[in-house]
Amino acid sequence: MNKDVVVLIPVYNPNEEIMQEFLDKLTKKFTNIVFINDGCSKKHDKFMNNLAKSYPVVKHSVNLGKGRGLKNGINYILENFSKAKVIVTADCDGQHSVKDIKKCSDIAKKNMDALVLGVRDFSDNLVPRRSKFGNVITRNVLYSFVGVKVSDTQTGLRAMSLNIAKKLIDVDGERYEYETNCLIETKSRNIPIKEVVIETIYINNNETSHFNPVKDSIRVYKLFASYLLFTLLAYIIETVIFAKTFNVNHAIYVMPLFLLFSKIVSSLVDNIIMPIIGVILGGVDFSGLSITFHGASIKYGLFIQNVVDFLIVAFCIFTVIKILNSFDKKIKSKIEKEQKEQEEKEPEMTKEERLLTEIRDLLKKQSKEDKKTK
Repeated sequence: MNKDVVVLIPVYNPNEEIMQEFLDKLTKKFTNIVFINDGCSKKHDKFMNNLAKSYPVVKHSVNLGKGRGLKNGINYILENFSKAKVIVTADCDGQHSVKDIKKCSDIAKKNMDALVLGVRDFSDNLVPRRSKFGNVITRNVLYSFVGVKVSDTQTGLRAMSLNIAKKLIDVDGERYEYETNCLIETKSRNIPIKEVVIETIYINNNETSHFNPVKDSIRVYKLFASYLLFTLLAYIIETVIFAKTFNVNHAIYVMPLFLLFSKIVSSLVDNIIMPIIGVILGGVDFSGLSITFHGASIKYGLFIQNVVDFLIVAFCIFTVIKILNSFDKKIKSKIEKEQKEQEEKEPEMTKEERLLTEIRDLLKKQSKEDKKTK
């Protein structure tokens, strides 16, 4: 019955029928289950009170968020299930099958130093478009800015040893951003990530999810602000250095190329990047964003698109010229090295020096012969 595993389930205003069906299957395989009542409304009191008769329920008087619930639940398990080996976090909406929970717990037992993620197949047609685009954007941003590569950044099915749980309990974040923060922290805390492919389940197009595509997306993407800030600072420093070593000849050849390239970038930003960002933020059309001020229409949405356009083109120009300057430095360094080696070689003798050398050698030879005759 997997007595060395504790399943942790945060609960907030659940679909009671779906949750009960899930629990009927789960309790056949796992005996240690801890629930977090994250401020459920009064209409769920009867359901949650019945649950508390059989299992530990950590109750929040108000909704504190999934992140706070997970941290409080992990703390409860560390205090009350010290003999357990693995903690598995799972959602209450039936998205995670008992078979997959078991699979993740088994992998965690074999990899006690790792964080195990149950990852979904986002090419599956069952995945709602909002979730699919959200995951693609987040996982690419996570890899680009942080260097953490995962297939599913939004999964709530995670397994870890109690030791790993202790390392992650103090990670920042009170709501959905906590789970993303944990992924970021795996890099700085040297925690490897193991992925387990799980069944893709979305009941009624995931209508029971409490994820807010605008508010929670903003919270998640704020996590990357610090990394972006450091990147921008590094970019500014590189730009200052670049300005001091700027080669006009490079600009003459590169600028016409990028005038053509900018058209492609504009199309990329207008037709791909901004629409995807709009989908993540709940279907926002940036090109149509505007405000009216004393009869004048201020189209700030188009301004945002042009700023993104400019940043991409500027970065590309900066990168190419920087590469060219790097080649220049290597070539100059090679020439200087060859010149130095040439200077260090013994200089060629003049005619006078050669003649004197020959006379010296003849005199030495003559001296040796004279000594022999004596």
